[in-house]
Amino acid sequence: MRYHVHHDTEYQYDSIVTLSQQMLYMTPRNSFAQYCEQHLLTIYPAPTERVQHIDYFKNYSEYIAVFTPHDLLKVTSSFTISLQRRPEHSELQQSLAWDEVAYRLANEHGMHLEAASYLYTSPKIICSQALAEYALPSFWPGRPLIESIFDLNQRIFQEFEFDPDATDVSTPLEQVLQGRRGVCQDFAHLMIGCLRSLGLAARYVSGYILTNPPEGEPRMIGADASHAWISVYSLKYGWIDFDPTNNCLVQNEHITVAWGRDFSDVSPMRGVVLGGGGQTLKVSVTVTPMPLVNTYTA
Repeated sequence: MRYHVHHDTEYQYDSIVTLSQQMLYMTPRNSFAQYCEQHLLTIYPAPTERVQHIDYFKNYSEYIAVFTPHDLLKVTSSFTISLQRRPEHSELQQSLAWDEVAYRLANEHGMHLEAASYLYTSPKIICSQALAEYALPSFWPGRPLIESIFDLNQRIFQEFEFDPDATDVSTPLEQVLQGRRGVCQDFAHLMIGCLRSLGLAARYVSGYILTNPPEGEPRMIGADASHAWISVYSLKYGWIDFDPTNNCLVQNEHITVAWGRDFSDVSPMRGVVLGGGGQTLKVSVTVTPMPLVNTYTA
């Protein structure tokens, strides 16, 4: 699959901002599953300082500072990306038992360094007995890891209601567990918390998902949204991505931008401003399928 993504983020302030400093995570990663063909990040007003770097998790991030007085800050990320085939459910049938994976992650020190950062409590995900107890009906002793995760993924989809008014970025995970409502960020945090509370390694993935319009209706510009899902570490298959919001194994409609321990590591845009008073945020995302490029040469 091949897509073009256009993501607008616009802050309108009630009064003049004299300084804005922001950290941006809007440049998509390259990995075995995807390749970014081109990317353009435009900012208005033009930043006085602009520094690109790669963070601890090997995400692309960008620091900007705007010293020009302004009452509008607009950031536009536009890119074309091609996705590669991922393993299907039928190809993931030979995973080790989940409890063996947890035991080896805990005891084979130094052998699974890639997973080590994603085993423990993080700023937005506090491991707990309550999360472990919620997960355990899917994780009986000796059950294969991938089968257990599919079951947990399905349970979260069935037992939690998508409700954009129920939570915000500061809502504690225990409140999400009790209320059984939230958005994709909440469900990703919940599933990660469940897995880490059982000793498994799971990371938070931010990006986009293709939103299919009802049959016969045109795709609406700006109707898509940024999205979040999870990736779990399997000793046999490496990292495998699951989407509890949509009850699916991630395949060819998910576009990865960044990953980390939780949302706080990879928020698309965060920072501080001097002045401004109140603010209004507008976000618009459009994901458009593109023709495949034939790279074959004789």
